[in-house]
Amino acid sequence: MQASTTIRQELRSDIESCGYFPDLVEDGVVLAAGDEQIQGFVVHHEPTFDRDEIHRHLTVLLLTPTRLIVGHTDDHPAEAGVQRTFASSSTESVALGKVNTVVLSRVVPDPEGFGAAGRRANGGADDVYETWLSIGWGAMRRLDLEPAACTDPNCEADHGYTGNLVADDLTIRMSAAADGPERVARLIRFGTELQRATGR
Repeated sequence: MQASTTIRQELRSDIESCGYFPDLVEDGVVLAAGDEQIQGFVVHHEPTFDRDEIHRHLTVLLLTPTRLIVGHTDDHPAEAGVQRTFASSSTESVALGKVNTVVLSRVVPDPEGFGAAGRRANGGADDVYETWLSIGWGAMRRLDLEPAACTDPNCEADHGYTGNLVADDLTIRMSAAADGPERVARLIRFGTELQRATGR
C-alpha cells in the first residue's frame, strides 16, 4: 500500500506542476482507476497557441494491473457574454489485452557514448534527447492515400490510388529541453512497463 500511496502523491505533484485545474484532472483519472492499484503514470502538458490565445491540453496515462487509462483535459475560451471559463475532461479505459502496439522511440545524441556506467539503470534516459511513445489499440486508424502509378514513364492511364492504413490512437513526445530530463525518464519507464504488461 505504501508504494501505491507514493505513486498517488507523485501523480498529484506532477499534475499540480502543470498549473492546470489539478483537482479536475486528478479526479477524472483516479475515478476511472477505481480501487485498482496505479503502477505507473505519465503527465503530458501540451499548450497550443491560436493568435493571441493559449489553449491548454493535458494528457494523463495511468497503468493498472489490467488497464491503460487515458485522460484528456482541455480548456475552452469563454463564450460571448459569459464570464466563466470551461474545461472538458474525458477518460478512456483500455484493457491491456486490447493494446496491440506500444512503440518507444528514443533520440540519442553522441550514440557512441551511450550507456556509460550507471546510466542503464535509468533506461538510458540520461543520454536521451527526445522520446516518443506511440500506443495503438484499434480505436482510431488513419488512411494515407496517394495516386498510384506504374513504372512506364509514358503511361497516362488512371491507376487509382494506393495507401496505408495506420493505427493512430495516441502519440506522446517529450524532450529534455522542453519537458525536462525527469519527464523524459518517466515516459521511458512508463513505455517500458506498458510494453512488458501488454506482452504477458
